[in-house]
Amino acid sequence: MFYVYILECNDKSLYTGYTVDIEKRLITHNEGNGAKYTRGRLPVRLVYHEEYEDRSDALKREHAIKKLTKIKKLELINSKNQ
Repeated sequence: MFYVYILECNDKSLYTGYTVDIEKRLITHNEGNGAKYTRGRLPVRLVYHEEYEDRSDALKREHAIKKLTKIKKLELINSKNQ
């Protein structure tokens, strides 16, 4: 499986990424070894994810989510949590 995820950083900013192992990736981010963006905004927590069987589909979705405004990302997160 391939995962697209959104993390909420300590400063309430959002980070979107892609991975094949979501649990391992979250640990990596929180150890300070993830994306440069999240290193100075620890700890991070997983607030949203989607699963894909196809890598290409996951990468396309990651790109689409990254283009959303923060408000639209929050709507996406809230719609999944309801």
